[in-house]
Amino acid sequence: MSDISTTLDLNEQERARILAKSALFAPPPAVLPDGRRDLVGLSREELIAEMAEFGEKPFRAKQLWHWIYHQGATDFARMSSIAKPLQAKLAERYVVGRPATSLEQTSSDDTRKFLFRFRDGQEAETVYIPDRREDRGAVCISSQVGCTLSCTFCHTGTQKLVRNLGAAEIVSQFMAARDSYGEWPSPKGETPRLLSTIVLMGMGEPLYNYDNVAKAMRIVMDGEGIALSRRRITLSTSGVVPMMDRCGEELAVNLAISLHAVTNDLRDKIVPLNRKYPIEELMAACRRYPAASNSRRITFEYIMLRGINDSEADARELVRLIKGLPAKVNLIPFNPWPGSEFKPSTREQLQKFAAIVMDAGFAAPIRMPRGRDILAACGQLKTESERLRRSTTADAE
Repeated sequence: MSDISTTLDLNEQERARILAKSALFAPPPAVLPDGRRDLVGLSREELIAEMAEFGEKPFRAKQLWHWIYHQGATDFARMSSIAKPLQAKLAERYVVGRPATSLEQTSSDDTRKFLFRFRDGQEAETVYIPDRREDRGAVCISSQVGCTLSCTFCHTGTQKLVRNLGAAEIVSQFMAARDSYGEWPSPKGETPRLLSTIVLMGMGEPLYNYDNVAKAMRIVMDGEGIALSRRRITLSTSGVVPMMDRCGEELAVNLAISLHAVTNDLRDKIVPLNRKYPIEELMAACRRYPAASNSRRITFEYIMLRGINDSEADARELVRLIKGLPAKVNLIPFNPWPGSEFKPSTREQLQKFAAIVMDAGFAAPIRMPRGRDILAACGQLKTESERLRRSTTADAE
């Protein structure tokens, strides 16, 4: 058996372990206290089955799908292609939900941060980052309440994992952001394009909540609804190697790697996940990623920490690691947060580092911090949601 086959077999075993652990942090059922069920987050097949149980034919699910994901309707009375008696019956049994907005802040640079509250009272943050060059931008979506990774430079990492977000809670972050910007189609059929991209770079590690993330992204990519291309979706991971393979096979969205160090000794300290999946395994998984190409490069995210990982030697080792890959590097000045021990690299050192990477033929933009004044920049997200008390927590850790 080849080394690759052995790796993939071991990855299958590890995937099963990851998914079993993920189930311990499952979201609550998508049912209101009054017994009504939320239709948001159901797959097409599930929606068809739900309507069949309700006594309706498959075309009814298609109508609902259009109204929920293309028109953004949350009120059955707005669904004009459905007869009023049926609208009333649907409203008795179902809802089309959104998270509550606990807080909405807009930065001086027009970045907007939402603190969304879900039905069990837990909260997560979502950020819209406008592109000043174009009339569009990216929605940075959370996949978990809290995070399990504890990266030392990341504010989110200081909030322990509470639970996974469900598919409905993930996709509805984007839908609620659309509500805020009034971006659903107008009566004249005009559709603004402000929220044009999704980046799964908010709170949590998406690949530790793969099933819910994948389900949500399939809903987002459906051509008869929100209809975002997989080229408009980027999933960021700190390197959950076994699930990277599955993500590439099943979703083929753009991939971003939170790398931040080029040696195992340092990465073990600042990205503890590296102790389980070291750099050599991570880079091998990047080379296997089927969606990577010159037109869809893997992005390597690299937080620049003064005197820690920003030397010219680090830059040259980074070039060696990504050699032969269709790749780009995002150099991210460290964004301070209360209690952090790190300092951002100097402008001079940032430019020296970038020059070495670019001279090797890789794009290496220095990402300008956005939303710092509202703690919406990279690595600054954190909520006050409490860790859930459950008997399984000790086993999960």
